Amino acid sequence: MTSQPGPIETLGEATGPQPKGRSPLRLVLMLAVVVIVLDIVAYFVVPPFPKDGQPGDACSFPSCFIESTLELPAPHVLLVPSGEPADTGMISAQVSITNTMLTMVLVTIIVLVALIVMSRGRKSVPGRVQNFLEWSIESLDGFANGMGGSAAKRYVPMFTSFFILILAFNWSGLIPPVGRIEALRAPTSDVNVTIGLALVAFFTFHVEGFRRLGAKEYLSKFFPIGEFREGVGAGVIAMFVGLIELMLEFVKPLTLSMRLFGNIYGGEVALAVLTALTVAVLPVALFGLEIMLTFVQALIFSTLALMFTISAIESHHHEEAELGHEGAEALGDAVHPHPAAAH
Repeated sequence: MTSQPGPIETLGEATGPQPKGRSPLRLVLMLAVVVIVLDIVAYFVVPPFPKDGQPGDACSFPSCFIESTLELPAPHVLLVPSGEPADTGMISAQVSITNTMLTMVLVTIIVLVALIVMSRGRKSVPGRVQNFLEWSIESLDGFANGMGGSAAKRYVPMFTSFFILILAFNWSGLIPPVGRIEALRAPTSDVNVTIGLALVAFFTFHVEGFRRLGAKEYLSKFFPIGEFREGVGAGVIAMFVGLIELMLEFVKPLTLSMRLFGNIYGGEVALAVLTALTVAVLPVALFGLEIMLTFVQALIFSTLALMFTISAIESHHHEEAELGHEGAEALGDAVHPHPAAAH
């Protein structure tokens, strides 16, 4: 008669030593070595050449090395459907396909396909991919609700979409093919793309303001005509403050777009200059810094879009009522102190 393993033995087998995975430090070092090797190989296989020259032409160090790796702020136009000459300005209203637009479409498709594949076939005992996806979504949801409270719950999908897409756009510029060939460039290094993203956020929070508060109450934030009932002086001051708030509303998309564009384009310029001057070693450290900074910029844009939306749906009457209620409670406590406080 064979004895069955007891619960302690079974537990010991289940919780016994498991094979260790690769440590994060080892993985980072391996990636750094790969970046250095790729930079060195690229230096010898595809050496820098003048902007107006051909591959193989002599390139003086350091000026030519730097100029050959820099991109102008204006994107490169790949196709103009109307057949007109391409507009080479930094900000353009011409209907055209630029390298940043092409990269944006490709990155968006990749992100959508990746999210669909990762979310399909979910199991009760999740694997690493499902664990990572659920942890990411729960973290973003918790962050949004922590920043905006209960009002943010409805807009978590908007916040998450902005963050994931902008982060993918930012990180695409750190992948070697992007920015190295003329047809591909990081979307958020183009001010036209960042203005487009900011306008989407701008229209979102104003549409939500009109929808949740109604046209009359929402417009009263900027044109508080009713304040004239409290007197001419109060009405004039309220109108002046309202007009200032109205002007600030049109500054919001400008700050959203220029902050994102300036940080991403500036980071690409710094990375290109250091790569040209030092070939490989220093850019590895800057590469890691850029990963962190681009993450922060995606978080800042999506958080500001969320907070602007929550601010748009808040009623001034609701705020005044809350302040009045708090003031009444404070006055009541001062006149009739609580018995426990008196002791």
